[in-house]
Amino acid sequence: MELERALAYLAGQTKGVLVTIRRDGRPQLSNIMYWYDGGEIHLSVTETRAKTVNARRDPRVSLHVTSDDFWSWAVVDGEAVLSPTAAEPGDATTVRLRELYRAISGDEHPDWDEYDQAMVADRRLVLTVRPERAYGQLP
Repeated sequence: MELERALAYLAGQTKGVLVTIRRDGRPQLSNIMYWYDGGEIHLSVTETRAKTVNARRDPRVSLHVTSDDFWSWAVVDGEAVLSPTAAEPGDATTVRLRELYRAISGDEHPDWDEYDQAMVADRRLVLTVRPERAYGQLP
Protein backbone atom coordinates (compact mmCIF):
# COMPACT_ATOMS: atom_id res chain seq x y z
CA MET A 1 0.00 0.00 0.00
CA GLU A 2 1.25 3.47 -0.78
CA LEU A 3 2.14 5.41 2.36
CA GLU A 4 0.28 8.50 1.13
CA ARG A 5 -2.96 6.52 0.76
CA ALA A 6 -2.70 5.13 4.29
CA LEU A 7 -1.95 8.59 5.71
CA ALA A 8 -4.96 10.06 3.91
CA TYR A 9 -7.06 7.37 5.59
CA LEU A 10 -5.57 8.16 9.02
CA ALA A 11 -6.22 11.87 8.50
CA GLY A 12 -9.96 11.29 8.66
CA GLN A 13 -9.82 9.67 12.08
CA THR A 14 -8.44 10.21 15.57
CA LYS A 15 -8.59 6.77 17.22
CA GLY A 16 -6.26 3.85 16.76
CA VAL A 17 -4.02 1.27 18.36
CA LEU A 18 -0.36 2.08 18.93
CA VAL A 19 1.98 -0.90 18.85
CA THR A 20 5.34 -0.74 20.61
CA ILE A 21 7.90 -3.46 21.26
CA ARG A 22 8.36 -4.87 24.76
CA ARG A 23 11.81 -5.68 26.10
CA ASP A 24 11.17 -9.39 25.37
CA GLY A 25 10.31 -8.63 21.73
CA ARG A 26 6.56 -9.17 22.00
CA PRO A 27 4.17 -6.39 20.92
CA GLN A 28 2.46 -4.10 23.41
CA LEU A 29 -0.76 -2.51 22.16
CA SER A 30 -2.49 0.62 23.48
CA ASN A 31 -5.74 2.23 22.40
CA ILE A 32 -4.93 5.88 21.73
CA MET A 33 -6.26 9.11 20.25
CA TYR A 34 -4.01 10.86 17.77
CA TRP A 35 -3.73 13.78 15.39
CA TYR A 36 -2.20 13.56 11.93
CA ASP A 37 -0.92 16.99 10.87
CA GLY A 38 -0.24 16.13 7.24
CA GLY A 39 3.29 14.93 7.91
CA GLU A 40 3.53 13.29 11.32
CA ILE A 41 1.24 11.56 13.82
CA HIS A 42 1.06 13.00 17.34
CA LEU A 43 -0.33 11.64 20.60
CA SER A 44 -0.25 12.51 24.27
CA VAL A 45 1.41 9.93 26.53
CA THR A 46 2.58 9.75 30.12
CA GLU A 47 6.20 9.28 31.14
CA THR A 48 5.73 5.98 32.97
CA ARG A 49 3.31 4.07 30.71
CA ALA A 50 4.51 0.99 28.87
CA LYS A 51 4.13 2.55 25.42
CA THR A 52 6.38 5.46 26.42
CA VAL A 53 9.01 3.28 28.07
CA ASN A 54 9.00 0.91 25.09
CA ALA A 55 9.21 3.70 22.48
CA ARG A 56 12.07 5.33 24.36
CA ARG A 57 14.00 2.03 24.35
CA ASP A 58 13.06 1.02 20.79
CA PRO A 59 11.53 3.77 18.62
CA ARG A 60 10.02 1.37 16.07
CA VAL A 61 6.24 1.73 16.40
CA SER A 62 3.10 1.04 14.37
CA LEU A 63 -0.31 2.68 14.37
CA HIS A 64 -3.32 0.55 13.41
CA VAL A 65 -6.51 2.38 12.43
CA THR A 66 -9.75 0.70 11.42
CA SER A 67 -13.06 1.83 10.00
CA ASP A 68 -16.26 1.84 12.05
CA ASP A 69 -17.44 -1.27 10.19
CA PHE A 70 -14.10 -2.97 10.95
CA TRP A 71 -13.41 -4.11 7.35
CA SER A 72 -11.16 -1.29 6.19
CA TRP A 73 -7.88 -0.71 7.97
CA ALA A 74 -4.39 0.67 7.62
CA VAL A 75 -1.18 0.25 9.57
CA VAL A 76 1.54 2.87 9.45
CA ASP A 77 5.00 1.87 10.64
CA GLY A 78 7.38 4.57 11.74
CA GLU A 79 9.85 5.94 14.21
CA ALA A 80 8.74 7.48 17.50
CA VAL A 81 10.21 10.75 18.70
CA LEU A 82 9.47 11.81 22.28
CA SER A 83 9.25 15.40 23.46
CA PRO A 84 10.54 16.40 26.88
CA THR A 85 8.12 15.71 29.72
CA ALA A 86 5.93 18.67 30.73
CA ALA A 87 7.81 20.34 33.57
CA GLU A 88 5.84 23.54 34.19
CA PRO A 89 2.75 25.29 32.83
CA GLY A 90 3.59 27.24 29.68
CA ASP A 91 6.70 25.27 28.74
CA ALA A 92 7.14 24.02 25.17
CA THR A 93 5.61 20.62 25.95
CA THR A 94 2.43 22.01 27.56
CA VAL A 95 2.05 24.33 24.56
CA ARG A 96 2.29 21.32 22.23
CA LEU A 97 -0.15 19.37 24.39
CA ARG A 98 -2.63 22.24 24.11
CA GLU A 99 -2.30 22.16 20.31
CA LEU A 100 -2.87 18.42 20.37
CA TYR A 101 -5.95 18.80 22.57
CA ARG A 102 -7.43 21.36 20.17
CA ALA A 103 -6.67 19.23 17.12
CA ILE A 104 -8.21 16.05 18.53
CA SER A 105 -11.22 17.56 20.31
CA GLY A 106 -11.87 20.37 17.84
CA ASP A 107 -12.54 22.65 20.79
CA GLU A 108 -10.97 24.78 23.50
CA HIS A 109 -10.44 23.44 27.00
CA PRO A 110 -12.68 25.21 29.56
CA ASP A 111 -9.68 25.97 31.83
CA TRP A 112 -6.23 26.01 30.24
CA ASP A 113 -4.46 26.73 33.54
CA GLU A 114 -6.01 23.62 35.06
CA TYR A 115 -5.14 21.65 31.90
CA ASP A 116 -1.48 22.72 32.02
CA GLN A 117 -1.23 21.81 35.70
CA ALA A 118 -2.73 18.38 34.99
CA MET A 119 -0.24 17.80 32.15
CA VAL A 120 2.66 18.54 34.51
CA ALA A 121 1.19 16.43 37.35
CA ASP A 122 0.55 13.51 34.95
CA ARG A 123 4.09 13.83 33.54
CA ARG A 124 2.72 14.02 30.00
CA LEU A 125 4.67 14.42 26.80
CA VAL A 126 4.07 14.22 23.07
CA LEU A 127 4.96 11.08 21.15
CA THR A 128 5.38 11.84 17.45
CA VAL A 129 5.44 9.10 14.83
CA ARG A 130 7.43 9.77 11.67
CA PRO A 131 5.74 7.53 9.08
CA GLU A 132 7.96 5.24 6.98
CA ARG A 133 5.75 2.59 5.37
CA ALA A 134 2.19 1.28 5.39
CA TYR A 135 0.03 -1.73 4.68
CA GLY A 136 -3.64 -2.55 5.04
CA GLN A 137 -6.95 -3.07 3.32
CA LEU A 138 -8.74 0.05 2.13
CA PRO A 139 -11.78 0.31 -0.11
